[in-house]
Amino acid sequence: MRTLEEQYELLESLLDIARKGGENGELDWLEFKTNIAEQKASITYEGVGEYISGMANSACIRYKDYAYLVLGVEDATWKPVGTNLYMQSAKRGNQDYQLWLRTSISPRIRFEFEEFEYKGAHIVIFEIPAAAGEPVTFNGVAYIRINSNLTKLKGYTEYIRQIYSSQQDWSAQIVKDATLDDLDPAAIKRARELYKDKHPDLADDVDSWNDRTFLNKAKVTRGGRITNAAIILLGKEESEVFISPAVSKIRWILKGTDGVERDYRILPCPMVLAVDETFNLIRKLKYRYINPNLRTLFPDEIDMYEPYIIRESLNNAVAHQDYSKSGMVNVVEFDDHLLFTNLGSFIPGSIQAVLQADSPWEKNRNRFLAQAMVELKMVDTIGSGIKKMFRLQKKRLFPLPDYDFKGGRVTVTVYGRIIDMNYTTLLMQNADITLSEAEMLNRVQLGKPLSDYEVAYLRKKNLVEGRKNALVLAKPLAQAAGQKAEYSRHKGLSDKACESLILEALDDHKELSRKEINELLSKSLSDILTEKQRYDKISNLLRKMRLRGDIVNRGAGNVSYWSKPSHS
Repeated sequence: MRTLEEQYELLESLLDIARKGGENGELDWLEFKTNIAEQKASITYEGVGEYISGMANSACIRYKDYAYLVLGVEDATWKPVGTNLYMQSAKRGNQDYQLWLRTSISPRIRFEFEEFEYKGAHIVIFEIPAAAGEPVTFNGVAYIRINSNLTKLKGYTEYIRQIYSSQQDWSAQIVKDATLDDLDPAAIKRARELYKDKHPDLADDVDSWNDRTFLNKAKVTRGGRITNAAIILLGKEESEVFISPAVSKIRWILKGTDGVERDYRILPCPMVLAVDETFNLIRKLKYRYINPNLRTLFPDEIDMYEPYIIRESLNNAVAHQDYSKSGMVNVVEFDDHLLFTNLGSFIPGSIQAVLQADSPWEKNRNRFLAQAMVELKMVDTIGSGIKKMFRLQKKRLFPLPDYDFKGGRVTVTVYGRIIDMNYTTLLMQNADITLSEAEMLNRVQLGKPLSDYEVAYLRKKNLVEGRKNALVLAKPLAQAAGQKAEYSRHKGLSDKACESLILEALDDHKELSRKEINELLSKSLSDILTEKQRYDKISNLLRKMRLRGDIVNRGAGNVSYWSKPSHS
């Protein structure tokens, strides 16, 4: 906390910068607001969090150590008028506002605030450290301030790349007190085997190198000095203390169909051995299916999981784990799918960004660690392995790997079975469908959300139809895939056909309750719709028919009764 004199000096220096900063005094990393209120030139409680996110990210791309949000000063005149925000007593609901704000910001940057009186005006200054290594988010959303506009960071690819490249690579840092004696001899031996597999032309040379030379050549150490990456990959179990509070462990969990945990193992460093042990723990189950392309009654039998996909998913989780969060890499095995999780954000931002890129993604959270794993052939060239995983699943006719980025972690689901044979055969083997399109269609198959742009894109390509929350395979594709009946079930009867069905039933029975109408149309509506969506659709049909004068009703909701008008 600054002294009052230092607080005055800080405010006056920021005011001086603002006056010289442009016509309106707007700078990406400096902003002035007044009160907490829903008014022009003011800011909301949530708005403070959004500005902290946006200005931390802006400070990074402007190469500033800090950004400043000043409350209590007019942003056009820079006149101190005071603010109604008192940080020491402010609440958000029943929660202390400071605590609420800090827990809503990720990663937990150490922003500070100065609160004081200046010339009769109450002032609050937020001092916000620049983002380092990953964008700062508020309630899961990253913002950025460009000139005078606060906007979402998503879509500003170059700024995202710049923020990620700003990170000081923790994995490359030297472990001061560690020596070669803290590394596991068995792990070093395994690393030599992997390195020779990666560089067969150097096999004879590798055998002649001592451990110090080998580890430098493999880019695991720096000048013979032990790095955090060396401890993770090759360190003895007890050497994990050198990287504390970081954790270097893999947790394998086996779950039954009922979701109950059947078995588990926790595998510590060295990761070069732990990855192999985890791979061996995963059951090598077989999957039998009839391949429609072979036109045979005899089923094919294949491994449920392609070994490359298991290893790539697991090694990627180790390589890109955010070790500052002190968590484990998790592998959860179910009867028909595997779940891989690691802490931290997904640096490219989306799977589509990876699939559409012409070259591997250039930035990594742990670049030194990732590069060492490339040298040891634990992962493919940085960023290219994901595309290969997708191609392999597509070739097997299995659902593509499903990525989820919620909750501050990356979750990858790998399926070991076919979900819809006709659907998969058509989409995954059609040469005209790109890998990017296949990924979007894969989400349709899995019932995962698509953006408005993606839905519009697939519709334009005539690949899907229907409402956004009830997409179905487009009619021409369904016919080509032999899914005519399934398509019709998914699409359901048209509104006009449903209305005719209601009117015919009223001719037969004179009056129908809402419950009876629900039963009448239950098999006529799309089978993709949820119960609530069906109920709402029927309500909309009845409302339109009533407004046209086709039917009348008495009562409301499920106790309403419908009939034709008396003049019909």
